[in-house]
Amino acid sequence: MTERLRIMPLGGLGEVGKNMMTVEYGRDIIVIDAGMMFPETDMLGIDYILPDWEYLRDKRDRVRALVITHGHQDHIGALPHFLAEFNVPVYATRLTRGLIEVKLKRSRMLKGAALHTFRPGDVLRIGPFTIEPYHVCHSIPDTVGLGITTPAGLIVHSGDFKLDHTPVDGKPTDVAKLAEFSSRGVLVLMSDSTNADRPGTTPSEAVLYDVFHQIMRDAPGRLIIATFASLISRMQQVVDVAARHNRRIAIAGRSMVENVKMARELGYLTFPEGMMVGLSAINRLPPREVIILATGTQGEPMSVLTRLSTGRQRSMQIREGDTVVLSSHAIPRNEEMIYAVINRLFQRGADVCYGPGAQVHVSGHAAQE
Repeated sequence: MTERLRIMPLGGLGEVGKNMMTVEYGRDIIVIDAGMMFPETDMLGIDYILPDWEYLRDKRDRVRALVITHGHQDHIGALPHFLAEFNVPVYATRLTRGLIEVKLKRSRMLKGAALHTFRPGDVLRIGPFTIEPYHVCHSIPDTVGLGITTPAGLIVHSGDFKLDHTPVDGKPTDVAKLAEFSSRGVLVLMSDSTNADRPGTTPSEAVLYDVFHQIMRDAPGRLIIATFASLISRMQQVVDVAARHNRRIAIAGRSMVENVKMARELGYLTFPEGMMVGLSAINRLPPREVIILATGTQGEPMSVLTRLSTGRQRSMQIREGDTVVLSSHAIPRNEEMIYAVINRLFQRGADVCYGPGAQVHVSGHAAQE
């Protein structure tokens, strides 16, 4: 009797967040990603939402591996909770593994985790599955899609992707590998569809260099740039442009401090000598020489940007002449919190650049064309 191939989404379909997918053949299961999702505005006291992996609980002895496509929270945020229940090896690229290690260390789970590193082009053989990760462009380096050969046929899981011919890290999406998959015949394609309703193409990350140049040239005082703590390539763009404007950079926010430290150690983020300073040093510098990289683009209650907007950030305060840049998009359900933070920043005297009109963010997802 031929075994049946079963693909089971546990999160991430019809919603933005908690991405998790299982691929099952016979008695072998691999899991792809384990992400979290932000709560609805009426979910008081809820910090984040996890996928429902009840389907796997009576099959835990059949789960062979967890394969991660990239290091964003909606793909790795649930990892500590999942690994507390499922003792399985985790496979990830080098930067993604670094971000996972930061997260597991904070949860005091790093010591017992079985983490394995792969590179695009490697071949992973796990049970009846042959997994071929291939490089894709996204808003974070080291993102991959997956070609998964099963006894029933080839599955292609795109991960989050865009087709960017001038990416910050110089590594465009591996279209040749996609063509090679096509020549074999694809049984199932599971594709990122985040911008599938938008006509045209998604702009390249490279367009942000000119935007940051203009902002740094025109900002009369300190510049506070908020972005996701895992958006390493965006941070590198800020560093590159800041060097041309003789600005120093301080990092605010525990998660961003930890991720920057890790990315620098792995060589994914480089600062010119003497550019990085501590938050305690920014008050001794002329305002036009200061950039603060901060967390809080989604209005998270305990983030640096939210605390700045309410005057509760101990190390610094918003003052007249500050320019705040939200280099991100609003994740659905977070709009109310985000605009509350923006309003409070304006009330405290800051100039705030945000949203599509400011062009301070480029999506990491492919549009229709």
